[in-house]
Amino acid sequence: MTKWEYVTIPLLVHATKQILDNWGQDGWELVQVVPGLNPENLVAYLKRPIQD
Repeated sequence: MTKWEYVTIPLLVHATKQILDNWGQDGWELVQVVPGLNPENLVAYLKRPIQD
């Protein structure tokens, strides 16, 4: 069975692609993006398999 680790990160609307690309290069997969408290910010939920 695959085991996962998760992280939440703040996203700035003007730099969303750059931020997600950087995390993606480290093996993180985007699960969901939700609005943050500030209208110009978003929160991304990511996951990646845990390496045994």
